[in-house]
Amino acid sequence: MGGVIVNKQPWRPIDMTLAAMFAALMAIGANVSAYLTIGGVPITFQLLFAILAGVLLGSRLGAASMTLYMLIGLVGMPVFAQFKGGIGHVISPTFGFVVSFIAVAYAVGKVVERKSDPTIRTYLFAGACGLFLNYLIGAHYMYAAYTLWFEAPGGFNYLLTWSWMAAYLPIDTGVVVAAALIAPKVKKVVLEARPAV
Repeated sequence: MGGVIVNKQPWRPIDMTLAAMFAALMAIGANVSAYLTIGGVPITFQLLFAILAGVLLGSRLGAASMTLYMLIGLVGMPVFAQFKGGIGHVISPTFGFVVSFIAVAYAVGKVVERKSDPTIRTYLFAGACGLFLNYLIGAHYMYAAYTLWFEAPGGFNYLLTWSWMAAYLPIDTGVVVAAALIAPKVKKVVLEARPAV
């Protein structure tokens, strides 16, 4: 059977619309607080939308929506944090977080897909897995960027990278909890709009 496949079904117009919608939400979430940063890392709502993309769209379509967001930014649209875009963003220390959102949506979707009737605990665990990947990929990319090709701030080292991430942990933990509480209600609406085939 031809076409793009998600969960062994071809993607439908509603699926592509939802993927585009989440790519747009990522652009909005990236810039709601565009110029607030900790250690040069902007404070955004992207983690929330990446988690919800995995919950609501599933692993493959959720990851596809995050990939679409990344590609839109790389071709030059100012959708990344602080209204940035362009292929040059690949060398930015924060680009690893953009890449991580693909893994976040995929992993969250996979966790939720394993349960026929997910509970709040399932959503919390899925969100926690997503947060772990976000930090793991983003922090290591940032460390590599500052070590190998980007001018590092004074006194920069591996421990400093994780101290910056620790500053975000309370906020991002709250995001995971918020996503878990929002997910059941929003998922019901999405399932009505996107019935199984």
